[in-house]
Amino acid sequence: MTPVILSGGSGTRLWPLSTPERPKQFLDLFGPLSMFQLTLQRCADETLYRKPVIIGSARHIEIMQEQMQEVAATSGEIILEPCARNTAPAITLAALAAENPADLLLVMPSDHMIRNITAFQKAVLASVPVAQSRWLVTFGIEPTEPATGYGYIRQGEPIVGSTKSWSAEKFVEKPNQENAEKMLADGGYHWNAGIFLFRSDSVLAAMEKYAPEILAACRTAMDSKRTENGLCYPDPEAFASAPSDSIDYAIMERAESVAVTPTNPGWSDVGSWDALFDLCNEDKQANIIFGKTVTIDSGKNLIHSQDAAISVLGVENLIIVTHGNRVMILPRGQSQNVKNIVQRLERED
Repeated sequence: MTPVILSGGSGTRLWPLSTPERPKQFLDLFGPLSMFQLTLQRCADETLYRKPVIIGSARHIEIMQEQMQEVAATSGEIILEPCARNTAPAITLAALAAENPADLLLVMPSDHMIRNITAFQKAVLASVPVAQSRWLVTFGIEPTEPATGYGYIRQGEPIVGSTKSWSAEKFVEKPNQENAEKMLADGGYHWNAGIFLFRSDSVLAAMEKYAPEILAACRTAMDSKRTENGLCYPDPEAFASAPSDSIDYAIMERAESVAVTPTNPGWSDVGSWDALFDLCNEDKQANIIFGKTVTIDSGKNLIHSQDAAISVLGVENLIIVTHGNRVMILPRGQSQNVKNIVQRLERED
């Protein structure tokens, strides 16, 4: 398999730590390694994987190369997007770059956390025959709570010849609390992790049928690409003409042979400060602390500061984050709305 690592995200939901210049995939949120580096290590087994294809932003190439060097990671092709166009064009670039039409592409975002690598690899390996049979495979995370921050996939009938994969009967948008609780009670629903396995020619055929404008723009961009120092630069004008769309909207929700493989590998998209709170170990006061902090009679807070010394007294259930001259304070449970702060600041700037 060829891992395809998507590294073009902006990560605004972890503002102010995550910025357009250094988005969340390049942050060391869980220790000495960034999530980009952890993703590289996840696909380092040469008995399973070829060298990864990395799709990223041209503005991040120095960070990418620096972090790859730190973990001694090598890559196949590095394709640098001249502008952001969401996951459908990015994945199309990777499929067009494949050496063989039958190559299996394992598509992974670079800003997700997977704690149980063995469980993840078992799900991937179980899905290989399904993908080789031209199914477009997506991986569904077994839900642990009625989360409203994820999309869901409803499984359908078992796929003949597979004991681990089902047809994907329906994709569900991020639900409200009532619908999320109902889906969890009904069973057969899985969180949509945005991780995929398919043949290169299968995904290109689906793009040609359901999103021909994206395919045409990406094909022109790759036909006119520029290669420099081992880096691939698709033609900027051609790539910019591609409609911006996610792979889910473009083909996965519309194609016929779409499969889902349920798995429970300790996955999180680390999509908010609340998600980070749930992933980390609490101190004796049930706080999650990063940096120099004093807490008195305070509990269940997430406090993250790389620069300033933070002191709190008598507060609970807050998220407090500082970075440079930026300070953000909000109640826990509200961090999905951080994007509203970023949008407001962009307008004021």
